[in-house]
Amino acid sequence: MAKILVIEDEAAIRRVLVKILSEENDAYEVDEAEDGLVGIEKIKNEDFDLVLCDIKMPKMDGVEVLEAAKKIKPEIPMVMISGHGDLDTAVNTMRLGAFDYISKPPDLNRLLNTVRIALDTKVLVFENKRLKKKVSKKYEMIGNSDAISHIKDMIEKVSATDARVLITGPNGTGKELVAHWLHQKSDRSKGPLIEVNCAAIPSELIESELFGHVKGAFTSAVKDRAGKFEAANGGTIFLDEIGDMSLSAQAKVLRALQEGRIQRVGNDRDIKVDVRVVSATNKNLKKEIEEGRFREDLYHRLAVILIKVPALNDRRDDIPLLINHFTTKISEEQGTAKKEFSAKAIKLLQDYDWTGNIRELRNVVERLIILGEKEVSENDVKLFASK
Repeated sequence: MAKILVIEDEAAIRRVLVKILSEENDAYEVDEAEDGLVGIEKIKNEDFDLVLCDIKMPKMDGVEVLEAAKKIKPEIPMVMISGHGDLDTAVNTMRLGAFDYISKPPDLNRLLNTVRIALDTKVLVFENKRLKKKVSKKYEMIGNSDAISHIKDMIEKVSATDARVLITGPNGTGKELVAHWLHQKSDRSKGPLIEVNCAAIPSELIESELFGHVKGAFTSAVKDRAGKFEAANGGTIFLDEIGDMSLSAQAKVLRALQEGRIQRVGNDRDIKVDVRVVSATNKNLKKEIEEGRFREDLYHRLAVILIKVPALNDRRDDIPLLINHFTTKISEEQGTAKKEFSAKAIKLLQDYDWTGNIRELRNVVERLIILGEKEVSENDVKLFASK
């Protein structure tokens, strides 16, 4: 059922619009308002899938209604109804966020087509938001500790910019979650997020992986191949474990950051790229710089914003929330009933020395769920957590 609101001060036109829409489709539930003030109250208190609004009205004209509605419920498509003298204003309402406009007297086919398209678009926008929330949940950061709250605040401030971010912290703390949040909350979220684990790629192949190569550049280069920077164009590239990158690759990354251009291995032609760089490391890069293993100029390019992810031992207050999150997630993955952890079991896990951080906690929780009884007890933790 699609709920449609008609805001029109001329009673005869309002009745015609309501009648046409009601008779067009049994799935249309049509409401009406005789002026803009009444219309805005209805928009505040009810959920509409579409609003048709006259432009020239007393008390509150259509432009004012449009601006107010966009502040209250910006997702509702607004179709403006314009008289002959309102055409310029109608066109201007498109710049203010109106979905479309129709002229008086309304052409029946144009009216119904506009309504159908607007309703279909509303469904697509809702579905896209739902899917985006579903994707975002996969990378949700769990915790209310001061350290995690600070990181979330930093992400909110930084994500709207293209500032480069360096994420530091021990292995298993969730540095990749920070990178995903930065990307998903940014204006680049519609573009790709390309992840590169610099520690997992042999040093002799890292340049080819990042920048691509041309056929014949080296023995196994049997055809031209684009690199990760090109794949990330218009989006974000996440360079994980950047402290393990070779010095020659570091020099090329530095050039890419300085000039916004890269060169494929074996070719001297520049390729322009528009990429935001987010990097992460578990190493002390300042120490790496002192020992000649990392370029200081690259460090300063990467570390415009520094985000430090704490070890789990430094945010023990978050452990009950993490346990609940993991038990819910694991039970969904395995299709089993969710197991509860006793208060004493949770306390033991809070006191445990988590050298492997969140990654280790998840493994222990999964082991306890698989091997424990209906409720995971203090004894279960003593038996299995140290194995």
